Amino acid sequence: MIDTEKDNRKLVERAILIGFQDYHTPYVEAKEHIDELEELTNGIEVPVIDKIIIKLREPHPKYIMGTGKAAEIREITKQQNADCIVFDCDMSPAQQRNWEKLTQICVIDRPEVILDIFANRATTREAVLQVKLAQMVYSLPRLTRAWTHLSRQRGGSTGGRGDGEQQIEIDRRLVQTRISTLKKELKSVQKHRDTQRKSRTRTAIPHAAIVGYTNAGKSTLLNHLTGSEVLVADKLFATLDPTTRQIILPNKQQMIITDTVGFVRKLPHNLIEAFKSTLEEATLADFLILLLDVSSCQVEQHWETTLAVLEELGAKDKKMIVAFNKVDKQYDPVVIARMKAQHPDCIFMSALTGTGLDELNHQVMLHAKQSSEIIECVIPPHRHDVVALAYKHTAILHSEYDDDGNTLLTISAADKFKKIFAEFTL
Repeated sequence: MIDTEKDNRKLVERAILIGFQDYHTPYVEAKEHIDELEELTNGIEVPVIDKIIIKLREPHPKYIMGTGKAAEIREITKQQNADCIVFDCDMSPAQQRNWEKLTQICVIDRPEVILDIFANRATTREAVLQVKLAQMVYSLPRLTRAWTHLSRQRGGSTGGRGDGEQQIEIDRRLVQTRISTLKKELKSVQKHRDTQRKSRTRTAIPHAAIVGYTNAGKSTLLNHLTGSEVLVADKLFATLDPTTRQIILPNKQQMIITDTVGFVRKLPHNLIEAFKSTLEEATLADFLILLLDVSSCQVEQHWETTLAVLEELGAKDKKMIVAFNKVDKQYDPVVIARMKAQHPDCIFMSALTGTGLDELNHQVMLHAKQSSEIIECVIPPHRHDVVALAYKHTAILHSEYDDDGNTLLTISAADKFKKIFAEFTL
């Protein structure tokens, strides 16, 4: 639930959603956006009683829409006894204040809903710190919404030496201090993650990251590929922390695979910034597995959103395997046939039932082989330096000694290290 004004506002129980349609947005797309906003709002356990799509020629600075339409929305909220309005856009602090003054009820926007979901789902220390930081950055210009005790504090020790500081100024300084503290704590936690990453990059084990729209089935795929038991839930943003597992491919090659945070349209920029270290798993991977929910009528838009977020992260040009998941939930064979015709190079699969996973494994092996190569070496007894390099910079798949004291190694080596072992290769 959203707890609005600090200790003063009531619990939100009835929300009206406001979406927008402009010249560049067809009605179907506007409806898809507001339907997704409803799913997000349900994710914070706020019941939706109505959804309204406003045709907008151009945004107005005060209410986003014109004053006449704003007054109409105000009357609708009164008639339906709503206690919250959720806008499917990124509102300015002034616009939120104007709406709350106009309607006398809680007014929030899409980024605030997403932040609230993240706050409810965060479990690890890094995720909690990232969400808190994003919330503080979001709330800083909106402090006047959260406080009513804006009387001035008296300055000086005796008498009245001027007006002193406003409470809002004190609050702003406290929030800024908290932001600085959170950034320091987050850097400390991220150093530990960086250390883990360095230990992985020192070896030549290929690394893949599963990316895609939220609730596309990424965690289910990770569980199926690795035999692990990562949390799987049919809801948006069930996974906020990257989970990394090591697997053995059918060709006996080792590989690391990471399940990442799901993407969503209109993801708040400050949330992307806060989760940069988590999302960096996608940028550091050797290749990506882009997972899409083929049972969704918005699958093409989800693809575009995922690519847009990857571009912002600097990972759009990574080698990529594109897989359409949940074919078991797409009951229209015409849709599947059309998608296969449009995307013949993509994989159609079900992470839940295992359909198409053999083809996915084959593609993963091909991409992993491009990232590293399995080499069998015979290293003479006097070249302990080469053995040491193998243990430091490659993945050791097998090791033994022959009767002559030679070290027999089967390694997985990246291209940049293969030349070191070239003269010892069988």
